[in-house]
Amino acid sequence: MAPALKIRRVRKSSLPLPAHHSAHAAGIDLMADLEGRIEMAPGERRAVPTGIALEIPEGYEGQVRPRSGRAIAEGLGMVNSPGTIDADYRGEVKVLLVNLGQHPVQINPGDRIAQLIIAPVVRCDIVEVDELSDTPRGSGGFGHTGR
Repeated sequence: MAPALKIRRVRKSSLPLPAHHSAHAAGIDLMADLEGRIEMAPGERRAVPTGIALEIPEGYEGQVRPRSGRAIAEGLGMVNSPGTIDADYRGEVKVLLVNLGQHPVQINPGDRIAQLIIAPVVRCDIVEVDELSDTPRGSGGFGHTGR
């Protein structure tokens, strides 16, 4: 049985609740809950409200990700991608958008601005050690394995 995602509207709104828009969609579309249109200049960052708060089941997290269509068409992305919503957060979900394009981007009330993925979380015991196990890669970092 799928876990329940409880959604509470934080203010009066005529927007539909977020939903999966196809039978196999992983993401739940998040919409801009705005009183009027906003315009984002190139390079501008903004926390755009969604008008909802969530109760994510214990053992899960919400991952907020950009929408690929708006990213390619307008350069609209997220400052922190993916953004994380912890299971114990109960405040309004806001999407931290950034205009990475060369032209202003319009965000209208009800526009789909991001997608939400609910994913399981594995919590680890934190253990301090003097040595880590050796691997063939070792400490090889960025670009270590070539192109």
